[in-house]
Amino acid sequence: MRLFFAFLAGGYIFLIFFLADSSAVNHLGHFNPFSLLHIPLYGVLTVLLFLSIHPEQKSAHKNSYLGTALIAGAVGVLDELYQSFLPNREASGGDVLLDLIGIILALFISKRLHGALGRFR
Repeated sequence: MRLFFAFLAGGYIFLIFFLADSSAVNHLGHFNPFSLLHIPLYGVLTVLLFLSIHPEQKSAHKNSYLGTALIAGAVGVLDELYQSFLPNREASGGDVLLDLIGIILALFISKRLHGALGRFR
């Protein structure tokens, strides 16, 4: 399962960078004026990364959460740096902040779910 989720996370990261300058993203910007879609976008990435790092349903070690947060955060920062070189996009510290909110929310929910699943065993 770990390899499956690692493959999904890698493909998801590829799509984040590949679609950064697509016309679909540019059109989506009109419906997303405050870039709030960064929260679920990076929340999903975080869950995929967490499942690739810690696929078991036993309680996860805090390093699993930290490693996941660091990787997802690095992707967010690198995505904004990449966007600074694209003609139709611009980098934004606010977007990185929204990425971090999505990461934290996803890890909080993952931790709560892991705790709840552990009690039913």
